[in-house]
Amino acid sequence: MTDLNRYGPWALIVGGSEGVGSAFARRLAADGFGVVLVARNAERLEATAEEVRAAGAQVRTMALDLLADDAVERLVAATEDIEVGLLILNAGANTYGNAFVGGDLAKHTQVLDLNVTRQLPLVHHFAGAMVDRGRGGVILIGSMSGYTGSAREGVYAASKAFSRIFAEGLWVESKPLGVDVLHLVLGLTRTPAMQRKGLNFDSPGVPIGDPEVVAAEGLDHLADGPVWIVEGNVETAEKRSGATDRGAVVLKSIEDIKKIVGKI
Repeated sequence: MTDLNRYGPWALIVGGSEGVGSAFARRLAADGFGVVLVARNAERLEATAEEVRAAGAQVRTMALDLLADDAVERLVAATEDIEVGLLILNAGANTYGNAFVGGDLAKHTQVLDLNVTRQLPLVHHFAGAMVDRGRGGVILIGSMSGYTGSAREGVYAASKAFSRIFAEGLWVESKPLGVDVLHLVLGLTRTPAMQRKGLNFDSPGVPIGDPEVVAAEGLDHLADGPVWIVEGNVETAEKRSGATDRGAVVLKSIEDIKKIVGKI
């Protein structure tokens, strides 16, 4: 059970309309948290909100594209009357899978903006308030992609690597001040977004995460930062991050990805 006194009374989930984000919302609502759900798709957002409200929780929703110029300002303004004790940044998919050279630079930059430059001011604002209060928590959703480069998602992978190192530094600074920081590293997870992409969830030997299990694991280990790798992915992460022959690591990673998404 997530400690309401330590991380409440409100949780802000950016990317909360489905999958892991909605799983976080359901679990936190069951633990007595008020929940603010933010996502681009208003229809999916409201469907999740109604489900969480039915469980008796207070829920606010905000349909918002984080890439909008005023997105951060609007989100800060929408939550200024409540105390956000837990920030979960779950938004940040690879929105443009293409080779960097020859690809659309503006679209590559949007991937970076979504995963880095929009998230930094949100962490700065909400974690700052938590430090002032001497309690709170921040969860940054990471990816196994952040452990190695990969064809057609180099910018995305780099953004997740940035997030991991950023979380480590933030953890060092914030832990002594009462604020827990966790970079939660996900592997392939059975979410609606991944299903819409047509990923192969039946590839032999590939661990598949369940959103409910992933969210529970993240909340259960919030105080065990700075990095927590979702069960089933630890060995692969260690191989990718510990090996000195980075070329071999990258090529092996590409072979693994081909099993899931096909030829790249």
